[in-house]
Order: sequence, then structure tokens, then C-alpha cells
Amino acid sequence: MIDIINQFWRAFLFWDGQRISGLAVTLWLLVASIGIGFVVSIPLAVARVSKKRWLSTPVRIYTYVFRGTPLYVQLLLIYTGIYSLAFVRSHSLLDAFFRSGFHCAILAFALNTCAYTTEIFAGAIRSTSHGEVEAARAYGMSWFTMYRRIVIPSALRRALPLYSNEVILMLHATTVAFTATVPDILKVARDANSATYQSFNAFGLAALLYLIVSFALVALFRRAERHWLAYLAVRTH
Repeated sequence: MIDIINQFWRAFLFWDGQRISGLAVTLWLLVASIGIGFVVSIPLAVARVSKKRWLSTPVRIYTYVFRGTPLYVQLLLIYTGIYSLAFVRSHSLLDAFFRSGFHCAILAFALNTCAYTTEIFAGAIRSTSHGEVEAARAYGMSWFTMYRRIVIPSALRRALPLYSNEVILMLHATTVAFTATVPDILKVARDANSATYQSFNAFGLAALLYLIVSFALVALFRRAERHWLAYLAVRTH
């Protein structure tokens, strides 16, 4: 493993003068995808719990499709399938976007994590205490104000443990980005393996990096849970 580190440590961890490191690419894929997924999933979760069929049914179909098909297949469809369509190649903006493996990977990851996050948040919204809703109505809050100030903040706090698992799973899912020729941690490990034929060392170092990032995320979310879910803790006198 020392040889791998000596030859590829810049490619794994730092800028090597030609491209950013595999670790930086992996983190950027993770942050961009969960950021987009989080923002989009909140209004979709509200629509998902709506009693209006015309509003909830499209969201339900979307989450069913993206949770029911493998992320690897979704990435292949977006990276190779969509770009093969004639109208995509004939449109300059679409052509530039879907020609980039990095753009396609972020789009696939964002759509995938958004589907799971939507269902997580929708479940949290459904489990909102009836007392909180009644109190908001008693104060004369409109539907929009009630969701903005009471329902959504409460649901996001209670969904935090499940959402933290989704972020960790999304980190692991970024390993399929090499399919779109994105130079993430696993792509660098594959290159190191091809150059040195030290498979255990190359992929072992990649596993160690993923483990370190996972532990950092777990620690971050545990701290957030202690802060945002402190009111749910059983208080002893």
C-alpha cells in the first residue's frame, strides 16, 4: 500500500496539476446531489401527502420509478441513453450538458436521492402530531403559514435520523460514477490497480477513504440530532 500511496496520493487526495483529486470529486458529487435532492424533495413531499390525486399521483409515480430501478441503470440511461436521442444532440445546451459525464452523474444521483428523500419527508409529515396542527389552526394560521412554520420544520427534525442514512447510502452510491468516466475515488483506485496490479492495496485505500468520510458524516449528523432532537429526549429529574 505504501507504493500506491507514493504514486497516487495526489490523485486520491490533492490536486495533481492536471485534475482535481478523487476525494474532491466524490465529495462534490455527494454535496451537489443531496443539495439538489433536498431542496426539490420538500415541495414534492408536501405534494406527496396531498389529498388531491392530480397532485400526489405524479410524485408517487416518480418516487416509485426511481426507487424501483437500480441507480446504475438510471445513470446509464441518462449518460448514454438520453444523449443518443436526436433532439438532444441537435440542441446546443442539451448537447453540452449530456455530453458531460459529470453533469449526467449529478443529475442521476440527484433524481435518485430526491425520490428516497421525498418519501422520508412525506412519512415525517404524515406523522406530525395532530396537536401541533390544531394549535396552528387555533392561532389562525393559513395552510401555507402552518406548513412553513410548523409542519415542515417539525417533520425535518424528526426525519433527521432516516435522512442521515440516506446521505451515507448516497456516498456509497457515488461509486458508480466511474461508469460515466467521472474521476472519483473508485476511478482513481481502478487506475492505480491497472498501473500496479496491487488490487488489495488500491481498493483497500479507496475503502479506507470512504470509511473516513462515512465516519465524519455520521459524527456530523449525530451532533445535529443531539441539537435538533433534544426536545424529544426523555427528561429525568
